[in-house]
Amino acid sequence: MFSRHRSLLPHLTSSHKPPPPHFSLFSSSQPSNPTPTPNTNTNTNTNNKDNKILSRFHHKDWLTSKEATTLINSLTNPSTALTIFNLYSSRKDYNPTQPFCISLITKLAQSHHFNSIDTLLKSLPRKQHCFTEDFFFGLIKMYAHKANRIDKAIETLFDMPNYGTWPSSKTFNFVLNLLVNNKLYDTVLDVYLSATKLGFEIDACCLNIMIKGLCKRGELEGAFKVFDEFPKLGIPRNERTFCTLMHGLCEKGMVDEAFELLERMQKEKICVDVMVFNVLINGLRKKGKIDEAIEVLEVVMMRNGCYPNESSYQHVLYGLIDFKRFEEGKRVVEKMILKGFVPSYDSFKGLVLGFCREGLVEEVDWGVKGMVRMGFVPRMGMWRQIVKCVVVSKDHVCVSLDGILYDDL
Repeated sequence: MFSRHRSLLPHLTSSHKPPPPHFSLFSSSQPSNPTPTPNTNTNTNTNNKDNKILSRFHHKDWLTSKEATTLINSLTNPSTALTIFNLYSSRKDYNPTQPFCISLITKLAQSHHFNSIDTLLKSLPRKQHCFTEDFFFGLIKMYAHKANRIDKAIETLFDMPNYGTWPSSKTFNFVLNLLVNNKLYDTVLDVYLSATKLGFEIDACCLNIMIKGLCKRGELEGAFKVFDEFPKLGIPRNERTFCTLMHGLCEKGMVDEAFELLERMQKEKICVDVMVFNVLINGLRKKGKIDEAIEVLEVVMMRNGCYPNESSYQHVLYGLIDFKRFEEGKRVVEKMILKGFVPSYDSFKGLVLGFCREGLVEEVDWGVKGMVRMGFVPRMGMWRQIVKCVVVSKDHVCVSLDGILYDDL
């Protein structure tokens, strides 16, 4: 499996990039419209509102956690949340419930006060089951994506049992996949081996992530060892298991071995979905076996009751362009459009430039008009080649220039 010759968490505690100024702790969505710059009157009103909220925390009357949560949510300046936290945590009625903590953490994260979030967590009651797994899952996502602190995400995962909460497959595998995507392979193994300590029972998703990490690292032998662990652990393999391993094989140019896994899937009666075939088509394309890729697209997939999607056609299209089979590429584009798919900008660019090199003005005209209908705009470099192609084809200069530059544009 993963070797241990490298440091576990290189540079994770170095300075991190702050998140955007507006987000919710449990949502990755960002507001579509930026907040307008307030004028002086607006700033005054904002300060007055936040000052009134602060005064409530100074007041000696009993303050319920529900009221404190409402006040936190009403803040207009997220930075004020740090002052409120300091005031509220020093009160006798301090009661950091889950709703309050979610609201406070969201505000603190908006104002980049991540160290204060650490302080808040240390003040929470332990071993009392006051906080759900969703709370910690949102916290881990915030550390990973907003604060860019993967070390804190891992620390939070291991700290969950101290609060009487144990990670489920959703949280454990999120962290595992996060580490694989960030190429922290040594730490992946450490987290994986800590599953029992965290009360987590290894599942298919977990093993699939391990296979993904091993394949990314180029350790196919280790990936196959994990593949063989499924029956030993009594866990059935699924289509993602095979697809992930096939992708690793194809990246190494071992397409024949990937097809052997396809046969094994069929023998084990595991559903072969479009993603599996897309991996195989792309593998064939990278090996230069474009005719075999076309056969998989047009024959093999349909024979297995699987319908190609946009990516299926796109992989074949790129292969045809690579081999300068532009007329066939044009037919694939027309078929994609007929099925409601949108060929990529690079596909159109490859075809148009290919037709330019071959001096096929009418095909160039077709390609440019098709690009525009799909919402793409040819760039200056393309226009130079287009004009050069048209000028060389003297018999078509006037008609073609008018058609390409003005008609339907």
